[in-house]
Amino acid sequence: MRVGTIQKRVIIRQVVVLGLCVGFGWFLKGRLTPPPPSMGMMGMGEPSVLVQHSEVKNIAPKKTYIGHVEPIKSVNLKPQITGYVEKVLFEEGTYVNEGDILFVIEQERYIAMVSLREAELASAKANLVRAERDYKRQSSLSKQNYASKATLDNAESAYLQAKAAVAQAEANLDLAKIDLGYTEIKAPISGQIGKALVTEGNYVASTLQTLARIVQTNPIRVAFSVTDKDMLNMRQIYGDKGGKLKTELVLSNGYILENNLRSRFTDNEVNSETATIAVYAEYNNDKGLLIPGNYVDIRIGDKEDKMALLVPQAALSQDKHGNYVMVVNDKDIAEQKRVTLGEIIEDKQVVLSGLKKEDKVIVQGLQKVREGQKVKPQLVVAGSTEVK
Repeated sequence: MRVGTIQKRVIIRQVVVLGLCVGFGWFLKGRLTPPPPSMGMMGMGEPSVLVQHSEVKNIAPKKTYIGHVEPIKSVNLKPQITGYVEKVLFEEGTYVNEGDILFVIEQERYIAMVSLREAELASAKANLVRAERDYKRQSSLSKQNYASKATLDNAESAYLQAKAAVAQAEANLDLAKIDLGYTEIKAPISGQIGKALVTEGNYVASTLQTLARIVQTNPIRVAFSVTDKDMLNMRQIYGDKGGKLKTELVLSNGYILENNLRSRFTDNEVNSETATIAVYAEYNNDKGLLIPGNYVDIRIGDKEDKMALLVPQAALSQDKHGNYVMVVNDKDIAEQKRVTLGEIIEDKQVVLSGLKKEDKVIVQGLQKVREGQKVKPQLVVAGSTEVK
């Protein structure tokens, strides 16, 4: 009996101690836990978020190819005669017009040659006059039986030889004048001329060296290759004339040239090794931004623009009711807007309805925001890391 009583006392003592420990723990929790924030302190917890205006962009489909800028016309100036260069009459790197005199090769020798050929022609004409008179005289005497047949034949032969000599002298004079004309090298086309490869005092030989090069810069041509499949698709969609076709040229510095296409044509066969066909597009180059030899990106697509609102995919959320974004109104209050989505363009999502371009969409910090909550927005410029 005494043993049972002792066990009961031990159990009672343990229960009492356990109860005191639990009570002391609750007491400490109440003392150490801070009181809940009052309504006046709620504003101090406004979350900071990044917002961005919806991007308006043309999403009409485009194909991009690498194009090579090349002149439609180009000329290497070569001498047609030999001699020393007397004058260089152009400024290197400038625009020259067709017919401008660019180089002068020593002219005195060729002027003297023209004079010589003129003298030879005059002599030949004088011989022709004498031979013609002799032939006519012998012909008359022959008719009166005062001249033999042989004498008449000799007079006729001399007359014909004199005529041939005149023709030969005239041809030699023409050649001399042509050579004299070659002493002035003129621009055969209008375009930009490069460096003078030969300067005054240098001896040049006929057709053996280049004096300078001229390239046509306006209009100018861009050559690129498309697959046979793409070419068939473009012909079916746009037709041979490409009336609904729009092209954009993206220069190496990112500048875009639009709607200056003059004409285009394709090569007459597909390259069997690459399964591509060459396309040549002619462009206006009034500003001189297209430089022969450069590479550009050429975009080809619909002539009609298709404008759409785009938001970053990170701004989108979804629940059982569908897709939505959070926007910040003029009072810096977060609002939920239901949206209808279209296609994905790179890392952006097309929004078909439910959003306006002036809406400030939350793109970062969504996990901290509830609808109706006041926030601290910072505006991010679309397409950059700039924060305003």
